[in-house]
Amino acid sequence: MNYQWYPGHMTKAVRQMSEDIKLIDLIIEVVDARIPLSSRNPDIDNLGKGKFRLVLLNKSDLADPGINKEWIEYFAKNGIRCLEINSKSGSGIKNIKKTVDEVCKDKIERDRKKGILNRPIRAMVVGIPNVGKSTFINSFAGRACAKTGNKPGVTKGKQWIKLKAGLELLDTPGILWPKFEDQATGMKLAFIGSMNDEILVAEELACDFITYMSDRYPDIISSFYGFDKPDKPDYRYLEQIAIARRALKTGAEPDIEKAANMLMDDFRAGRMGKISLERPKL
Repeated sequence: MNYQWYPGHMTKAVRQMSEDIKLIDLIIEVVDARIPLSSRNPDIDNLGKGKFRLVLLNKSDLADPGINKEWIEYFAKNGIRCLEINSKSGSGIKNIKKTVDEVCKDKIERDRKKGILNRPIRAMVVGIPNVGKSTFINSFAGRACAKTGNKPGVTKGKQWIKLKAGLELLDTPGILWPKFEDQATGMKLAFIGSMNDEILVAEELACDFITYMSDRYPDIISSFYGFDKPDKPDYRYLEQIAIARRALKTGAEPDIEKAANMLMDDFRAGRMGKISLERPKL
């Protein structure tokens, strides 16, 4: 299956961000802790040249804790501050303002020397679809000020959010990039739900996920659903999932599509355990 998704509104969003970048001091980039590299839009590096940077590993509770630490070390070696957060529970949120001040200390010192005191730091919050960007903003602000949803494309336009702590956030739509360098990136984005499921074939997505997991967590799927692992990582897994969860059609035939959707939902929700699909080369 070809993994590619770049709806027209994203082109408009990139143009708007190119204009808004002139107004901000800091880029706060929200990524999915399960795929920190694949969930980073390479266009952000070009847009944000010369700006302070902070990367947030959101949904860190769904990823392998040890590998999360490796990613923090990886970003540190590349000169970028990185924090683990869970926007839904609020874990790690209280550390962000202090880290923002540390990242932007040169800007704050320049303002002080010019006699400019208490000028708010302006930060653009960026991220690809469905990494929890709006949920992070609401958690950080302590109020519902950004629309959220469990599917990509909820945020359509920009929005300024003023915080009491000397910080202003610019919420932006989730954007992908026009062409993935390799299909593995697009595939992992589809796994976590950053592409529109309606353009994908559920059974093919699930089979690709089964194959990918067989090299990294070979027993986790069969163990979670309670069946003997088939010899090969293929559609037979979906048959076994359907039987185990009684997802059956008339005549007791396994409902493969329903099993495929069930598998991806269980992974995305973290019900299968703490899973990281990427780890850095340190």
